[in-house]
Amino acid sequence: MCGCRASVPSTKQYLVNQPAPASTKKSPLAAAGMPKRIPIAKQLASIKALGKGSDLEKAFATVVLVYNNSADPEGKLSKAETKSLLQTQFWGFIQGQESKPKYREIISTLDEESENKIDFEDFMILLVSLTLMSDLLQEIKNVKTTK
Repeated sequence: MCGCRASVPSTKQYLVNQPAPASTKKSPLAAAGMPKRIPIAKQLASIKALGKGSDLEKAFATVVLVYNNSADPEGKLSKAETKSLLQTQFWGFIQGQESKPKYREIISTLDEESENKIDFEDFMILLVSLTLMSDLLQEIKNVKTTK
């Protein structure tokens, strides 16, 4: 839900200074005073230029949106946030790579100098590097594309 009136499940209204009844549930983000995130699919759909975009354009736009939703106001990710994002959003590509020296080298750089941050360009290089060594890439390459 976007939070607009049309998508709010309850149509009951409360006065500004009147507390909501105890039965009204709040999300953890709302309780913390943080805005509720709009799903990536809805964010993607809101980009008019991508309405007739190619699959590749939409794929890259999705990467940008996932990154931007996690980045700080300067558009950067801490190394810990980067590692967490990879583990939650890129698991299929990194799964089973733990024993590969190149993978360990890449991940160890995220553990070192943790005060340094990752910008979008470095994040993309990281994604491409992890993709190229991935077992999933080989599986994707072997997908039959014609009848």
